[in-house]
Amino acid sequence: MDTLDKLRILTDAAKYDVACTSSGSDRSGRGRGLGNAVACGICHSFTADGRCVSLLKVLMTNYCVYDCQYCVNRRSHDTRRTAFTPRELAHLTIAFYRRNYIEGLFLSSGVLRSPDYTCERMIETLSLLRCEYHFNGYIHAKAIPGADPALITQLGLLADRLSCNIELPSQQSLSRLAPDKTKTSILKPMSQIRDQMRQSQYEVAHYHGAAAFAPAGQSTQMIVGASPETDFQILKLTEGLYQKYRLKRVFFSAYTPVMEGPLLPALTTKPPLLREHRLYQADWLLRFYRFKADELLSEENPSFHPLLDPKCNWALHHPEVFPVEINRAPYELLLRVPGLGPRSAKRIVKARRLAPLDYDALKKIGVVLKRARYFILCNGRAADGLNLTHDAVLRSLLTSQGLAYRHALESAEPEQLSLFDPSSQTLRSLLKEGIAL
Repeated sequence: MDTLDKLRILTDAAKYDVACTSSGSDRSGRGRGLGNAVACGICHSFTADGRCVSLLKVLMTNYCVYDCQYCVNRRSHDTRRTAFTPRELAHLTIAFYRRNYIEGLFLSSGVLRSPDYTCERMIETLSLLRCEYHFNGYIHAKAIPGADPALITQLGLLADRLSCNIELPSQQSLSRLAPDKTKTSILKPMSQIRDQMRQSQYEVAHYHGAAAFAPAGQSTQMIVGASPETDFQILKLTEGLYQKYRLKRVFFSAYTPVMEGPLLPALTTKPPLLREHRLYQADWLLRFYRFKADELLSEENPSFHPLLDPKCNWALHHPEVFPVEINRAPYELLLRVPGLGPRSAKRIVKARRLAPLDYDALKKIGVVLKRARYFILCNGRAADGLNLTHDAVLRSLLTSQGLAYRHALESAEPEQLSLFDPSSQTLRSLLKEGIAL
């Protein structure tokens, strides 16, 4: 099989892995190497259909000794198999870079023979890139669960970011759908990576010439929709991973039915893209807005609202907090106002030290009031005489999104629609009207 055929097969097999950010690492070429990586992100290219392409995203091989039910590369699946040699893949990466097709490499792999053997081939590839081709660009590599810790160490010294995918949110789902994997085998390398990153940061700060270990941190990915876990369970796990393993990102991948099996959703099932979107919004609230998972969801209300983002939904469920007076509210409370982000909140705190703020002043300092105006007061006044009662705000938020919310309503599953508060007459009438705009 020639290189082009291998590339076609192994890039297609890698498309279901979404954990491939390309920022957070400084690696300068210093005039002696090829390429560089910067902390603010790398340069991006775009394909003809508008997709952003920055990394060569490829598998080392799609041979795999595991039989994960949801995976297109599982050993029992009848598919074309191939593998790159380390030399082939290193040469291909450099050739693409020199043509300005890519700025870095995202390298994952099926498990060929054993985790150790697979990890050794990945290390050989990265060693060729770093030491022979002197490639200083961004590299994201997958840590193979079950590989020897010494191999994980070598991989982390060559890559900018490591990731070890949890895939499924519970041990029960792993046992059903990925019987060759265990929670322990996945979390063990995550612990090792966390500890070695901490040690490396100390050594780099105190010793000249110390090697950096995974300077861009580590991430993981969870599949959403292949197993029965609720949004609440997924979000609680996400929060725990951030706290315990110092992850840079947790990625969510809506399950796309590509495999048929009694334990999987039917092939006709639509990927839960709205659910994935809500999880990303909630993840943002955990990382930058000081929310806790228990504030957004609970065991009694375990799923996200289909028509309201998590921050708006939280605000509507806390009428005792809103509306807030923009001239007196502390920074932490401003962060919780829908439509206000950390930058806007800091601008408000800084500007109101000079003079009381009104709605015109907020616009002048760059605060977007499209949603925030329903939850704030300026000098005790609502914007444009808005009615800030719960039902009035709810109707305005739903209808202001127009066709987007209409489409969301039409595509929502029955169990999603049941999330609406049945005590709200406005919600019942909106559902009955189909949000007639």
